[in-house]
Amino acid sequence: MMFRRLARAVCLAIFLVLLAGAGKIAASDLFLRMDPALTGLTALAMRSLTWIWLPAVGVMASALLAGRIFCGYICPMGTTIDAADKCLLAPGLKKQKASYAPSARLKYYILAFAAGAALCGVTFVYWAAPLSLITRFYGLVVYPVVLMIADQAVSAFYPIASRLDLRTLMFLEIDPPRFATGFFVLLFFAAVFAAAKISPRFWCRYLCPSGALLAVLSRKPLIRRRVSPDCNECGICVRNCPMAAIDPDAPQQSRHEECIVCRQCASICPKNAVAFSADASAARRLQPAVSPGRRQLLFSGIAGAATASVALTGLNVVARDLSEKGTVRDTRMIRPPGALPEPDFLEACVRCGQCMAACPTNTLQPVWFDAGLLGLFSPAVTPRRKYCDPECTACGNVCPTGAIQKIASAERTWAKIGTAVIYRQQCLAWEYKKSCMVCDEVCPYDALEFEKRPDLPYPVPHVKEDRCAGCGHCEHACPVYNQAAIVVTPMDALRLQPGQSFEYAAKSRGFKLKVEPVGQKPSSAQPAYPGAGPPDGPARQTPGMAPGFDEGG
Repeated sequence: MMFRRLARAVCLAIFLVLLAGAGKIAASDLFLRMDPALTGLTALAMRSLTWIWLPAVGVMASALLAGRIFCGYICPMGTTIDAADKCLLAPGLKKQKASYAPSARLKYYILAFAAGAALCGVTFVYWAAPLSLITRFYGLVVYPVVLMIADQAVSAFYPIASRLDLRTLMFLEIDPPRFATGFFVLLFFAAVFAAAKISPRFWCRYLCPSGALLAVLSRKPLIRRRVSPDCNECGICVRNCPMAAIDPDAPQQSRHEECIVCRQCASICPKNAVAFSADASAARRLQPAVSPGRRQLLFSGIAGAATASVALTGLNVVARDLSEKGTVRDTRMIRPPGALPEPDFLEACVRCGQCMAACPTNTLQPVWFDAGLLGLFSPAVTPRRKYCDPECTACGNVCPTGAIQKIASAERTWAKIGTAVIYRQQCLAWEYKKSCMVCDEVCPYDALEFEKRPDLPYPVPHVKEDRCAGCGHCEHACPVYNQAAIVVTPMDALRLQPGQSFEYAAKSRGFKLKVEPVGQKPSSAQPAYPGAGPPDGPARQTPGMAPGFDEGG
């Protein structure tokens, strides 16, 4: 038992370190690639099987050897649920009857449903895959809260640091990231944790599709539970099994597909009659109807395929031929640099949130229904929140499925994600005849030019589309409050298949996307109009000015 606790604590710590270092630590997506349901169903949806799925193959091989040892020793989702059961809900838990409930078959139906959808090229596994869910929980909910608390602690400690002349702490700045859909994720996990009131490890017992896949492979593991004739059938193992894997009427018999090899039964047996070994002849296996009915499995698969088909006929579904008339696309859906073409991207993306947690500028945000049902929780660039650094490759480096490609540093500046457009009716220079050149000052691609017009007192901006990469510096820094006067759209974004050159594609389309050497970083550029503060500073309203503009426009 001590070894299991240590193993789970170490695995959870490694998972959290890799998540915190996403984009900085190699193989930070290792745990995501170990999830057998996530990787297997994504490969089915993508019609692709590559070397990145090898960790999941190793996990499935371990099920043949030692049963669901991954669930009992490695999975961060299971460890987190166990901790929640003990720390939050254990005092109010009642002992559950350990009989195998028919509802335990539900995880098989969920797996079949997701597989049916994957056959149609639709990924629904992110709703239930444990590693995708737990990465989203820690990366988009826990991580920002921890940083916010750290920021508050640094502020509270400032007087002491100042008195002790601890300059590192005095000038330490922590900018907690903010994510959309975070409250939804929190409520989802609150329900998962509260389900312990129904039974311990409720998620693992009844809902986890990865657990279902490993259970199929764990029907006859090489190393399994065995009980010696010394057993007096006291039932203490039955009452304490977290997975109800022991028959209450015959404690010598086990459902190996439900056993997570926690060895709790062996540690508490008063007769020391329980052991785990490879002695298959001494092991007995329970033979009730634990396998889900074929008819129900088939129905679940058909239901998944039908749901996928309905989703694929939705108005917001992106057609593979974007030139097709009648195609409806979101006008502001900016995908990360290196994202596959939209249909392939949605097939490959498992909505784990790893790319969002790794994004250094916090511009990547999960979307709701902006891209239709199939685009739920997928990442999108939000320039108003922050720009996309033209030299950053973090999102592609941490993506576990290749939905966002890894881009070489030399190629990164050519990965055009959109084109800026000026709304003249909101622009200070065009509409309100004010002097403003902020967009030009912050643009790293020199994609703005100003024209002097006889009917306007100050030069007005135009976007040079062949130089704009859609990074969003201009939209982020635009002093027009709320809705910027210059916004990035997905027009002319380069969405290439793996192996294609972004530089070659950009040049072949006539783009000139080389970043201009400027004397100061774009993020530190100051507005060119009098009296205005920095772009990230608070908005100040000038009396008599049109509502929604900063002072100095």
